[in-house]
Amino acid sequence: MDACERLAAELEIRSLVATVAHLADEGDLGDYVELYTADGRWEFPGAPRRGRAEILTGARERRAQGLTGPGSASRHVITTLSVRVIDDHAATADSYWLFLSNTTTTPVVASVGRYRDELRYEGGRWRIARRAITLG
Repeated sequence: MDACERLAAELEIRSLVATVAHLADEGDLGDYVELYTADGRWEFPGAPRRGRAEILTGARERRAQGLTGPGSASRHVITTLSVRVIDDHAATADSYWLFLSNTTTTPVVASVGRYRDELRYEGGRWRIARRAITLG
């Protein structure tokens, strides 16, 4: 990869990480799971998910419980994002996240943590192959 291709990949990955947060909060969950590889892993402590079907089930459960999604008055905020493009098919991204609740009244930081993403370029776009979520 030349410098321009590496920069374009980094920008696409930064946008991907942000889009995942936006879709988790307000978007279509079908679009959300398409941002993961078919064999993607979403590793939240105590509730790991493997593959798009399990990731989708988890997202639907969180919405049904009113934890995330439209009407939940919650938001994911991604910050301090660092992207490392390894080659034209692999990259990593590390970011801190804040999960806000009560966003329509007095926002509260409900939890914080770190995402460690492993990304794969497939089907003409970058996707998350593994998201390891750390609390705290």
